[in-house]
Amino acid sequence: MQRNPFKYGTVVDGDYFTDRTEELGTVRRVMNSENHLILISPRRFGKTSLVNRAIEQMGRPCVAINMQKVVSGNDLAATILKEVFKQHKWEKLKHVMSNFRVVPMVTTNPVTGSVDVAFQPTVNPTVALEDAFSMLEAISTAERRLIVVLDEFQEIAGLEKGIDKHLRAIMQVQKGVNYILLGSQESMMTEIFERKKSPFYHFGQLMRLQKIPYDDFFKYIVERLPLLEGVDNAAVATAILEQTKCHPYYTQQLSAQVWDIMEYGEMADDVVEQAVGYITNVHDLDFERLWISFNNTDKRIMQNICRGLKPQTDRSLATSTVYSSLKRLMKAGHVIREAEYELEDPFFRRWICERRL
Repeated sequence: MQRNPFKYGTVVDGDYFTDRTEELGTVRRVMNSENHLILISPRRFGKTSLVNRAIEQMGRPCVAINMQKVVSGNDLAATILKEVFKQHKWEKLKHVMSNFRVVPMVTTNPVTGSVDVAFQPTVNPTVALEDAFSMLEAISTAERRLIVVLDEFQEIAGLEKGIDKHLRAIMQVQKGVNYILLGSQESMMTEIFERKKSPFYHFGQLMRLQKIPYDDFFKYIVERLPLLEGVDNAAVATAILEQTKCHPYYTQQLSAQVWDIMEYGEMADDVVEQAVGYITNVHDLDFERLWISFNNTDKRIMQNICRGLKPQTDRSLATSTVYSSLKRLMKAGHVIREAEYELEDPFFRRWICERRL
């Protein structure tokens, strides 16, 4: 049985990775300097896949933390130590931990070998963070400089008050460590790194990840579709990209469904339309639940976008109301904006067009 050459839902790597040559070069260039990188894009644009690919190409050690899974400063410190323990033997870390002012509770699972780390709730998070970040610097070497990736970094705003100041004070004096700070909420990330009064103002080079260029994605799809008599794969790839507008995640998803139909299914005359209909129907109940969670203004804004209208031109809504709704929908990831506003999920867009317009 042949393997589906399209991948979505998890980190895209290996042969599944699509182009991004220029962006990979930028990440490597910044990481090979003494600087740090701030990478911003909507969700599912492939930030993590891009960073992982670049680090793999450089052969550098990496500690990666998803800030959405962190609930406090002490939890962040514990998570950092836990990731370090996964990569280094205990004997190599004992001399570093001997300098810790606060000793964490470290437990191991004798069956799986996994390590868990925690701090007492009464521990000062500033001290715990300083100790944890000192270990990051200690395990970094000139030959194999450590890269630390903090994904969804905007979540720092939801931790203890003032933790951003403490983190900046720690990180800015470290030597031999490169940081990559990723974020999907553009307004919050811009506030953190571009507002002059923010502790992280101009902390690193700012990079905004765009969609994969049309020509690159087109070639990628055509080369991977099954070769069937009477099927124009170029036309199929064009139809896929018309539906997804080059969104990395949904292009992979739709291409994967088209490939399955072409390889194993009973193919209709319009295989892309067939695949879109299938995916939309599979998620019908999910979309219904999502739709009823929106207020009437948000629903109207999304309906206007699906009609191809500019939300700002709806004269029945006050301008401030429109922009408040757009801000809310963009923060939640339902609406994105490049040249114009669009629904992030093309299948949700189809669902709205078929059932709500």
